[in-house]
Amino acid sequence: MREIVHIQAGQCGNQIGAKFWEVISDEHGIDPTGTYHGDSDLQLDCISVYYNEATGGKCVPRAILVDLEPGTMDSVRSGPFGQIFRPDNFVFELPLLPRWYLDATFSERRNTGSSHG
Repeated sequence: MREIVHIQAGQCGNQIGAKFWEVISDEHGIDPTGTYHGDSDLQLDCISVYYNEATGGKCVPRAILVDLEPGTMDSVRSGPFGQIFRPDNFVFELPLLPRWYLDATFSERRNTGSSHG
């Protein structure tokens, strides 16, 4: 059986990804709490492609959600299927590049009109 890990990044990626999980969950008979309510053997056979089975038989998306700011993640969590994700699959405020560095780099490039700074 194949397994897909879904990675969504940035504001746009996470907004599209949130809608993707709504549609996929509906197609597989999974409600916003992660409970299967479908009626098809095909749905059951294919659930493991996108979902892991968690405690209590709940289906949890095999997904990693990434953004530099937590605001988008808050929107996903408060959305219709936000509670279906594992909390530790939300990655934000990456320590690799501080936000002030990204802002300064963008401002410098904008002021010089060059993509090289």
